[in-house]
Amino acid sequence: MATALDTSPSLTLSNALPLDSGQVLENVQIAYQTYGTLAPEKDNAILLCHALTGDQHVANPHPITGKPGWWDRMVGPGKPIDTDRFFVICTNVIGSCMGSTGPASLAPDGEPYGMRFPVITIRDMVRAELALLDEFGIGRLHAVVGGSMGGMQALSLAANFPDRTARVLAIATTARHSAQNIAFHEVGRQAIMADPNWQDGAYYGTGKEPDSGLAVARMAAHITYLSEAGLTHKFGRRLQDRQAVGFGFDADFQVESYLRYQGLSFTSRFDANSYLYITRAMDYFDLAEEHGGRLANAFAKAQSRFCLISFDTDWLYTTSDARNVVHALNAVAAPVSFVELSAPYGHDSFLLDVPALDRVVEGFLG
Repeated sequence: MATALDTSPSLTLSNALPLDSGQVLENVQIAYQTYGTLAPEKDNAILLCHALTGDQHVANPHPITGKPGWWDRMVGPGKPIDTDRFFVICTNVIGSCMGSTGPASLAPDGEPYGMRFPVITIRDMVRAELALLDEFGIGRLHAVVGGSMGGMQALSLAANFPDRTARVLAIATTARHSAQNIAFHEVGRQAIMADPNWQDGAYYGTGKEPDSGLAVARMAAHITYLSEAGLTHKFGRRLQDRQAVGFGFDADFQVESYLRYQGLSFTSRFDANSYLYITRAMDYFDLAEEHGGRLANAFAKAQSRFCLISFDTDWLYTTSDARNVVHALNAVAAPVSFVELSAPYGHDSFLLDVPALDRVVEGFLG
C-alpha cells in the first residue's frame, strides 16, 4: 500500500478494548472524520459505518486517490444526511489501514503487528466506535447508518447495545454471511497469501508488498458488487482498443481491462493484511448465532426504529436477506420499515445515483 499524508483527526481510546476472541487491544488509535456541528445536548449525532474497503473519508476528498468521499452525494449541507442539522461521524474501523489500529500498526514491541494482530469481529468494530463516541460524550445517537459491512455494524450496534441509538438504517446488508460470500472472500485471501511478497504477513518495511495477490482479491470481489445486466450494458463483449481478439492473454475485452484497473488501483490505498482481517470479520458475522441461534433474539431488547433497504439487482446481499431481518424485527414487535429499490448497479447501488434511496434516507432520518 502506498503511503500518503492522512490529515484525519485521531484519538487514542482511554481504555483497553476487549475483543470477542478473548484478547485485549491496548492504546487503540481511532481515525475519524466529522461533518456538521454537535448540538449542545449532543442529540443530533449520526454514526456512519463504512463498507469493507471504505474508510472515514465520507464527504471530503480522499487523501490518497484525490477522489470525492465515498458518500459525498449523500452527506453534506442540504443533502439527504444534512450536515446543517446533524453531526455526522465516521470512523476507520479497527483492523483497517487509514489511521485506526490494524495489522500495519506498531505492536507494543515497536514492530508492526502483521499477522500477530488479533482476529476481530464486526462486534469488535462496533465496540471501538462506541468507545470513540464515549470520548465525545455522545450517549445516544440520533441514528446509525451503514451499507454492506456498514449495515452489519448498524445491526450489531442495535442488537448488542440497544440503548445507544434511536434509529437504525441498514442498507444492502445481511444479518449473517452466507456460504457463498465466505467462499468469495476465501478466494481473495488465498490470492493474497499465495503471493510470494506476502511473506507470511511480515512484508512491512521490506520494499515488497503482495500487490499482485491483493489486486486479484479486489478483482474477484468487485465482480460481486456489480450486476450481470450492469456489466452487459457497460461492457458487453466489446473489445479493448483493438478490432479483433489477440489470440493471447492480454486484456482483449473491455471488462478485463476494467477489472485489472480496479485491482491495481486498489493496491495504492489498501493494505493486504487489513483485507485478510476485515473479510474474516465479515465471515464470522452471524447475529442469530450470537444470540442463541434465533435472529429475533438479537433484537429482543431493541429500543430503536429500523429501516431496511435492499436493491433488486443485488445478488451479494439479497432482498431475501433483508426480509429475514425484517421478519425477526416483526417477531419482537420492533418498529421497522422496509423497501426494495430498483437499480441496475447491483450491490454498489447504495453508493451510486439512485434518487429513490436519497428520498428514503432523508425521510427516515426525519
